[in-house]
Amino acid sequence: MGVSNQIANYIVGLTYEQLPKEVVTFTKRCILDYYASALKGRDELPIQMIDKLIREMGGAPQATTVTNVKNSVLNVALLNGAASHIIELDDIHKASIVHAATVVMPAAIAVAEWKRLSGKDLITAIVAGYEVAYRIGETVSPSHYYYFHNTATCGTFGATAAVAKLLKLNENQIVDALGSAGTQAAGLWEFIEDGAMSKQLHPGKAAMHGVLSCLLAQKGFTGAKKILEGSRGFFEAMSEQHDVSKMTEGFGDSFKIIENSFKIHASCRHTHHVMDLLVEYHKGHNVNLKEIKKIVISTYKVALDITDNPSPDSIYAAKFSIQFCAALALITGSGGYHAFTEQILHDPTIRATVEKIEVQVDKKVDAAYPKEWGTNVSIHFNDGSIYKAKTRYPVGDPEKPVSTDALVEKFMTLVNDLPFEQRVQIVKTILNLEQYTVKELVATVHRKIEAVT
Repeated sequence: MGVSNQIANYIVGLTYEQLPKEVVTFTKRCILDYYASALKGRDELPIQMIDKLIREMGGAPQATTVTNVKNSVLNVALLNGAASHIIELDDIHKASIVHAATVVMPAAIAVAEWKRLSGKDLITAIVAGYEVAYRIGETVSPSHYYYFHNTATCGTFGATAAVAKLLKLNENQIVDALGSAGTQAAGLWEFIEDGAMSKQLHPGKAAMHGVLSCLLAQKGFTGAKKILEGSRGFFEAMSEQHDVSKMTEGFGDSFKIIENSFKIHASCRHTHHVMDLLVEYHKGHNVNLKEIKKIVISTYKVALDITDNPSPDSIYAAKFSIQFCAALALITGSGGYHAFTEQILHDPTIRATVEKIEVQVDKKVDAAYPKEWGTNVSIHFNDGSIYKAKTRYPVGDPEKPVSTDALVEKFMTLVNDLPFEQRVQIVKTILNLEQYTVKELVATVHRKIEAVT
């Protein structure tokens, strides 16, 4: 049985009753974390541009955007995917380097709302989506990641898997849907060179393509039968080296969603390890920049490929600058959404700290990546003393988990534009989602909805 057929067989066979209690509980935490990012991200300028576009284009009122518009499931998946990724607080999986929530959930929730499905249906579909996205990401990483944004490429397959489950596609239809998804899978890292808004397009289109691929397959539209494993398929075309055993080993016997990591800092995940260490240093010491000669950050190569930028010229760029994020953590002791401001971007103390930071690749840390996203940090003082700290995992990884209470607090803090009582009800509904329909969930999240056709 080929890889595409194995995926199809897995999706068809997965049931809610097969999910261990811990997997159900964890999935609901992922949904809560998704809504924290998506609802906070809806007011950002790129999202407002997409919102304006879909209002102009119109669409059947099938599902609801986080900007409170009823529109087609395709357009809703597009906007909600973009919104949930833009504030840099969405979840991440180390081994696959995929932000699954931002691609799987916009597609799945839109379709489940449209088809009036249950919370149990949604949970099951999300588990399937995460499983597929993560396994494909693991198969092609790390070489794929140098040019391609895994969330956009591998995430397209995850969105497809989730929607296929919700639409109850048969195995042949799922193979066709995967074929259509794979030929649309795209997302290049070039956006990072100038901070282009394309990054928000990536998860939006991945979610949208997942929906589109399944709806076409449902109507008999065919796709490549070996889009992943074929001689001109995804694995061969988009990775210098790939390990198919990571796609198939233990497939169906475990649940990769519980390997998911949650973000506390509102920046690229590759900056979080050093931010954790320097936030802790800030808490325990009086930081006097005049006493510091230099700060050396030693980490894995990919982190520097993505975030080595000592001169960020925007808040967005600052979130992808390991030097800026380290300085922010050391000087302010924070790195959440509200820590990144225009004032901080130009703060002379932060900028002076950045100038004292040196970055380099550590061979041992690099060898452990992507299983471990670690770093070593040393602060060298003028008197000759050196403070050293190291970590193998950022806070929020399974090895350093955050609690449900912490995720609730994250949601309540980020979505503070909603009334307190409404936020409490949203949290309650999500954490007890198996007792609700998705329509009831959406109604709790959105009290004022505008139909645009």
